[in-house]
Amino acid sequence: MSDSAPSQAYAPRTPKPAPKTFFERLSALIHREPEDREDLKAVLEAAYGRDLLDAEALSMIEGVLAVSELAAGDIMVPRSRMDMLDVAQPIQALLPGVIETAHSRFPVYEDHRDNVIGILLAKDLLRCMCDQGIELRSLLRPAVFIPESKRLNVLLREFRSNRNHIAIVVDEHGGTAGLITIEDVLEQIVGEIEDEYDDATLEQSIFPDGRNRWRVMAVTDIRRFNETFGSSLDDDEYDTVGGWLGGALGRIPRRGDHIERDGLRIDVIRADARRALWLRVERLGGQDNGAAGSS
Repeated sequence: MSDSAPSQAYAPRTPKPAPKTFFERLSALIHREPEDREDLKAVLEAAYGRDLLDAEALSMIEGVLAVSELAAGDIMVPRSRMDMLDVAQPIQALLPGVIETAHSRFPVYEDHRDNVIGILLAKDLLRCMCDQGIELRSLLRPAVFIPESKRLNVLLREFRSNRNHIAIVVDEHGGTAGLITIEDVLEQIVGEIEDEYDDATLEQSIFPDGRNRWRVMAVTDIRRFNETFGSSLDDDEYDTVGGWLGGALGRIPRRGDHIERDGLRIDVIRADARRALWLRVERLGGQDNGAAGSS
């Protein structure tokens, strides 16, 4: 009887390697350590070209790098375009401007615009409904002052740690140079942050504001604007009324700018450092052609 064949030893199966993480795949792309920011940006561009990054992720990473290079003075709202309140004015006299600009925070000054004494939160004005005799000064929050040279990455960290959303930027002489908000800094990373007033998808963007006068969102489609008001603004080169207005002015529109065209007066009533936000449209001569009958 022949000997039985020796039992064959079977090696255990080698488990499949776990899929590489995003950072492992990105690291594999980097054959050497980047020597400077431009080298790092080139690596990121290569990662995007190999589908390791999508366009949105690439844009945000580049934004993070930009934030560490930019200073407050680079993106602040300049002094000439700041909406400020005079502490000497009664609250009732300030309310129309607060409502029109629709900001959530306002720098408050005393005697002159370089002497900012605090920040007013618009929501604090609700207290006036219960106490008509309340003074503006009692509602103020402390103002935070920073130099124009303050790096945005440092400022963002301070905004977060101090739970503060706005800072007054001062120049080398201590005068008011502008203001900057946490939203301004975040937009450098994630792109434009739109609120309920900025939503271009809103069905309604033209609102009656009295006889022969309307409030119009600057993102209103220019063809819709022409149809509503019977105007002939150029819709070949521009898509929105705000874009057309910037082209007509030759610069970024500012609050207080106005232009007359096709029997209409168009005033900028709200703007930021990058664009017009809200416009007031008034038909000159008081003629009512049925404009804005539907919006």
